[in-house]
This record gives sequence, structure tokens and C-alpha cells, in this order.
Amino acid sequence: MKKESDLWKLLKKNTPEITWTRVESWASPGVPDCIGYHDSCGLFMVELKLARTPKVVFSPHQILWHQTHQKRNFILVGQASEARPSARKPFKVKLYQSSAILGLMTDHRETPCLGLDDWAHIQRLLLDAPLA
Repeated sequence: MKKESDLWKLLKKNTPEITWTRVESWASPGVPDCIGYHDSCGLFMVELKLARTPKVVFSPHQILWHQTHQKRNFILVGQASEARPSARKPFKVKLYQSSAILGLMTDHRETPCLGLDDWAHIQRLLLDAPLA
């Protein structure tokens, strides 16, 4: 996976029960990349990130957002396989709660995730997350 837009395409393709809207980041610094909606749970947001090193890079605005908006907000990290880092498709996709942001900035490999490489499970987690 070379671009964040590739992760966006995978998210849309593999979570068909969710209606997605991509947010323009220049309009509101720090606001996550995607707004998801489903009748059963309402709105939630997902930040998309690619992990090229153990440390995931976030802007100061993104850090502040995830530290102050921890309910119904998530971070989806895509990582290329170490064996084939130039491959187009990610070999690992991990879903994290917003509260994991500081751990992701230190080492995503050591930060506990909610879901790993299972799109059906990731979709369930996004839809089942409590509102409050």
C-alpha cells in the first residue's frame, strides 16, 4: 500500500454495511479522514494512517482531536508486509481506539489493537461501539 487513498478504497470496499464520507483535511485540521454512518449506531469517525516505520506520524491537531474525542472515533492503520514493503495491497490492517494514539506514536506494533486483518470483525467493531 503506497497511499492513504488505497487504505480508503479498502475501507469502503470491505465495510459494505457502512455509508462512508471522506472529509477534506484542509477544511478542519485534526478532524479524522472518514465519517461512517449506519442506522443502528449513527455517526462515527475514522482516521486513516499508513505505518511505514514503528512510529505512526500524527499532526498536533490530530493528536489533540483523538485525545479529546475518544468515543466513537477510531484509527485504522495499514502496514505493508516487511517481506514485501513495496506491495500494493496491505498485509496488515489494524483498528485502534482513539485513546491508543500515544502508543501508536511510540510503536504501533506494541500497541493493542481492537481488530487485525479481519474486515468483517472490523466492521462489527465500528458498528457495535457504544455511543457514550
